[in-house]
Amino acid sequence: MHEIVNEVRQWMIAAGETIKDNLNKEDLVVETKSGRKDLVTELDKATQDFLIGKIQSYDPDAKILGEENGLDTLADMSGRVFIIDPIDGTMNFVLEKENFCIMIAIYEEGKGRFGFVYNVMKDEFLWGGPEIGVYNNGEKIEPPKDIALSEGLVGLNSPMLIHNRHHETEVSDKALGIRMTGCAGVELIALAKGQRAGYLSHLAPWDYAPGGVLLETLGLKMANIKGEPLSLNGRELFIGGTPKAFEELLAIVNQ
Repeated sequence: MHEIVNEVRQWMIAAGETIKDNLNKEDLVVETKSGRKDLVTELDKATQDFLIGKIQSYDPDAKILGEENGLDTLADMSGRVFIIDPIDGTMNFVLEKENFCIMIAIYEEGKGRFGFVYNVMKDEFLWGGPEIGVYNNGEKIEPPKDIALSEGLVGLNSPMLIHNRHHETEVSDKALGIRMTGCAGVELIALAKGQRAGYLSHLAPWDYAPGGVLLETLGLKMANIKGEPLSLNGRELFIGGTPKAFEELLAIVNQ
């Protein structure tokens, strides 16, 4: 158990160093995917390829679900599955040079065993799982307080708030405040550390699976818009938070 945790951490730190070395590369290739705001860079692809090489050397039988290079679907979640987001928050990476994460989840027979979320520029690395607890740079963290929306901040997806697709204006009115970082990893770290009451966004499996393992280990809640477990298949509305805030969010979006 500790061997695989140490291996993955080393891979991700090495990938982070390569990203830092190329952060200000003048000829960085940036492309679009589904639209002009959905960016991918050569470093996203290269980072995923690097991590896949490490995984395949460590466990040739493992399945891989990743954001880039045509690995974004799996027939099933049987066996051991590595879920990879090589650079979560690519627009932040390109324009801000910060507020992006490398993320990996390990699932076994459909259940989350380990999650790893690495905020590269802040050098903040959360990892853990139900068998070992959750650690922040080696220090075990305790479950955050069960606060209501009115007692904390909520992370939101900016287009959802602008268009009020799921009563997000009501969420923002009920919460003490809202934050829009443009990076699921940053938001899920904040939830795990008790810096958010909740988080609402449209996410793909590689966006929520790594941090989701950590949240559930800490007793936090996450689900889709129906309050059902997330499918790990395609993009869906992600609702996460403390038990109190989660129930409030679920009620608001289903009005």
